[in-house]
Amino acid sequence: MKPIVLLKRAIFAAALIPAAALAADAYRGELTANPIEYITHTTGDWAIRFLIITLAVTPIRRVTGWNPIIQLRRMLGLFAFFYATLHFLTWFVLDWFFDFRQMVKDIAMRPFITLGMATFVMLLALAVTSTQGSIRRLGRRWTQLHRLIYVAACTALFHFWLARKTVVPQFQVLLVAGVVLLGFRAWWTLRTRTRARPRVDRALGAER
Repeated sequence: MKPIVLLKRAIFAAALIPAAALAADAYRGELTANPIEYITHTTGDWAIRFLIITLAVTPIRRVTGWNPIIQLRRMLGLFAFFYATLHFLTWFVLDWFFDFRQMVKDIAMRPFITLGMATFVMLLALAVTSTQGSIRRLGRRWTQLHRLIYVAACTALFHFWLARKTVVPQFQVLLVAGVVLLGFRAWWTLRTRTRARPRVDRALGAER
């Protein structure tokens, strides 16, 4: 069996541990004195962690040259969406219990809820179009659409910061990781375009 297959299975199993631990805490009645807040924070934290980990896949591939690692990106992104969905459902069901009118007011009046909803919608779009069929149908537009992950990472971090109302150590780690990964993406894009420009100029010169 290929190493990437074993790694993929191991990561899949490990990624389910937070959800399993949360379910175990609920079964044992150990969700703290404020269970809704506990569930909200746990699911939201893991959603952002997996989002940041997903962003790390491409830089790792480019730095190490180990191309098979790219096979992990889709799965990690779907786990980010999975925990984001649990986070959303906690707010949707436990916080407001399907009270749509109050939910709309909550989205409109509280900026961190607005950012959280925007992030979830972006992750939903990315998850729905993550299939091979969507890649074939959308063509180049698929690549453009999936750049939303960079926007989602920024809105998720702002949502986290505004929701906690304080700069906790965990946020600092996630923020630094996010800035480094987004900075790497910007640097790599600039580097690629800079290297491509002389080739284009030489090609144009040859045509003349």
